[in-house]
Amino acid sequence: MYGYHGRLLDIDLSHERIGEHPLEEEVLRDYIGGRGLAAYILLRELGHRWENVDPLGEENILLFLTGPLTGYYPGVKLAVSGKSPQSNGIVGSVLSSEVAIELKAAGYDGVLVRGKARDPVYVYIEGERVEIRDASHLWGLNGRETFSRLMKEVWNNLKSRNLARQGLTKEPSFVYIGPAGENKVRTAAVMAKLAHAAGYGGYGAVMGSKNLKALVAKGFGPMPKPKHPEWVKLLIKESWNRLNRRTTFKQWGTGSGGYQTAALTSSEPVRNWQEEWHDNRAMGQQYFEAHWVKRFWADYGCPSACMKISYLRSGAKKGALTDTPDYELQAYMGPNLGVFEPRSCIYLSSIADDLGLCGIQTGNLLGFVAELYEKGLLSEKDLSGVKPKWGDAEAFARLMLMIAKREGLGKIMAEGGFRFALELQKLKGVDVRKYLVHSKGIAIGAHGVRSGKDYLPEFSYATSTQGGDHTSAPRKPYEAPWGELWMTFPDSAVICAFNAETDLMFQFLEAITGFGITREEWMNAHAKRILSLQRVALLLGGPDIYWRPLEDDDLPPRFYEPLPSGPFKGKAVEKEKIEKERAEYFSFMGWDSLGIPKEETLQSLNIEFVRPFLARVKGRVNNTQEN
Repeated sequence: MYGYHGRLLDIDLSHERIGEHPLEEEVLRDYIGGRGLAAYILLRELGHRWENVDPLGEENILLFLTGPLTGYYPGVKLAVSGKSPQSNGIVGSVLSSEVAIELKAAGYDGVLVRGKARDPVYVYIEGERVEIRDASHLWGLNGRETFSRLMKEVWNNLKSRNLARQGLTKEPSFVYIGPAGENKVRTAAVMAKLAHAAGYGGYGAVMGSKNLKALVAKGFGPMPKPKHPEWVKLLIKESWNRLNRRTTFKQWGTGSGGYQTAALTSSEPVRNWQEEWHDNRAMGQQYFEAHWVKRFWADYGCPSACMKISYLRSGAKKGALTDTPDYELQAYMGPNLGVFEPRSCIYLSSIADDLGLCGIQTGNLLGFVAELYEKGLLSEKDLSGVKPKWGDAEAFARLMLMIAKREGLGKIMAEGGFRFALELQKLKGVDVRKYLVHSKGIAIGAHGVRSGKDYLPEFSYATSTQGGDHTSAPRKPYEAPWGELWMTFPDSAVICAFNAETDLMFQFLEAITGFGITREEWMNAHAKRILSLQRVALLLGGPDIYWRPLEDDDLPPRFYEPLPSGPFKGKAVEKEKIEKERAEYFSFMGWDSLGIPKEETLQSLNIEFVRPFLARVKGRVNNTQEN
């Protein structure tokens, strides 16, 4: 076996047991790693009782996974997955973290976490040594404090034993949660390096539900041997040469898209998506640049160095620290909240990072709350004295604290936008879901579809197996880069999608593993296999929410409203077009008219093991239709 160790670290927190979970080569060839492997493991382990598994209960499984390209392809990513407390399905969430490198160097392809610790703990991996350590002194700390305490605690110990500078990287790596994760907030992220986050899926809440504060790793061994080492060296050189030519991305990162996405393509959320256009030049990247204290910040082996560290040196918001912010946070902590001033956007992004909240999910929720307040559906009294008026950064900061600590109405806001809307309906007797911009319980990424000028087509979010995740939504042609099928590769090989060169990533896979998988084979078999498993999990759902085929395979109501301003004023999505595109996509995927994988699809993709799971789905759908 090339490119893998063939094993996961298997940790049972309930019984404090540490073992190994073997990985068969056939399974690795079918699913590669990361998101794909997560879908397979989760349904194999939990599929027989999926609907009864509480994502925030100790029966859920949490996965931290690498891929065969980890450590070889420029840049480093770590995949995090489990049953999602946002969608009740499976989400492959990815963040930048050298933990992936360290796990490989320690002899593992990832970590599988079961059960729940009695008290707060963190997992410590040092080569072949694995410990479940007390984390009571870290519990309750915010992100920066957690990062600082863990770095000192682990780093000083390694230095005392002359191990600090050994291995592939020169410092220990860890992922962790903030107060939001500890309090099982469904929009909580898994954090790394102060401002890196795996937010989609809500796996920070899953860590909190297991009393797992952090995962620390330091490896000393070599990476798994590639099949063709010399070819890998040539590919690394070629990829570096190509990435170094991306001067705009190196200069600005994704933050370069903020002003342009609103002004040119009219597809940025403005005031909870009531608009998607603005012409406020203060949100241009050059105004964020004034606050950068580190211009080129790169992850392991990455020549792009696209991240920039922003820090506010003075004023009432002094001390705020975040990365750039990237486009998504510029949008969701900026115009989406009526904030058109970089300092306030940096400030709000910093608070989200420190509390361990996903900026996209939380920004979406805050915009929803602000519109409900604007329309008189929420009052100052409801919000414990907070008046979330558009542009009021301090009000939104207070709401984030309420959410992270589950205080006041923050207790149900912490359930995420969709569940919050359902609870409000019970409390107020008013259905407010038409103001919520989501898909399958997951907030829409900051890329609207009404203008038709952004990179995603109208039907994308309606059919995505990861709900509102803009990085995993279908495109046309279906095999196009950044479409859902294409994205399964970087998410499963666990590489940075922004660094992904289509021809190179498949050459890397062959040079490392020798699997002989072509792009065509990937799109027609592997990608469909992974997405079909995710679709099955989404249809199974439960225990609190079950998504309805077709009825919930739709866009949020807001996208059917005409754009009120900008160069594409009056444009909206047509319902008939969505229905047509959805049916065509389901057919292409080998699913029936309800989006349920057909029998011949199960056979051709070698996923017959989900047949009994689908029988339960069909039974529930039939009962619903009869009633």
